[in-house]
Amino acid sequence: MKLLPLIIMLSSVLTLSAFASEADSVLNTSSNETASCKLIRASGNAEYPPYLWHSDKSVYLHGAIAMLLKELSQEINTEIELVYSGPWGRVQEDVAAGRIDMIAGAFFTLPRTHYMDYIYPDMMLTKTAVWMNTKNPFPYTQWKDLKSYHGVTVINNSFGQEFDEYAKQQLNIEEVASLDQGLRMLSANRVDYLIYEENPGKAYAQKLSVNNLQTMPIEITRQKLYLTMSKKSPCNSPSLRAKISKTLNKFIQENRAEVLLKRAHALWANKQQTP
Repeated sequence: MKLLPLIIMLSSVLTLSAFASEADSVLNTSSNETASCKLIRASGNAEYPPYLWHSDKSVYLHGAIAMLLKELSQEINTEIELVYSGPWGRVQEDVAAGRIDMIAGAFFTLPRTHYMDYIYPDMMLTKTAVWMNTKNPFPYTQWKDLKSYHGVTVINNSFGQEFDEYAKQQLNIEEVASLDQGLRMLSANRVDYLIYEENPGKAYAQKLSVNNLQTMPIEITRQKLYLTMSKKSPCNSPSLRAKISKTLNKFIQENRAEVLLKRAHALWANKQQTP
């Protein structure tokens, strides 16, 4: 056999061997990543009933999302610990820094993709409403109707990329530290309207015994709530995200979110009646 053909043949064998070794390495790495992630540390917006809320008697969060994560954990065979880690702004900082692995319930915005990966499909849907004082309502059918008025919302909240940009450029919206504060300000006529999701707003109005507020029939946006993984989380791997995605698709087919939301609504209402 001539030397040149022999060299070419040996080179091909070595190349194929290298490709096979690299493929095995990728598969083993993916498998090892999944195996090494025994616990996912999650947190979320603790002022978000019936989706999520925090009780002073527990370090954990409760609500429809907490119920869903418990069932998700069983499906993917990985423990998910959903804890209270502070105000919503701090939760986002913790995820960006990798101190928390997962956000349990986030709207999609481009800036957030810089520090966390969204898992598709979404978990649940939520409607963002315009809240007004029943004694001082004004006509509302579209975003531009808010231009002449003074609004309030909760700091670090997003209501979708398009509305966030419009509000920043066109609207006069004050940011406050909590939903409690925003509801009280509107109830006292210190502002003209509040921008916040309908279900959490109703839950907190019930908690505060505020009964002079109403939501407008036409919503600001309908938003999808996603699970996200910190880009700095050691648990964030393609294989784990794929397992979660597969389970979420199963939950959608079973209408799991609707069932859990009803259960969480009842749990929250009962909590307000219990001394």
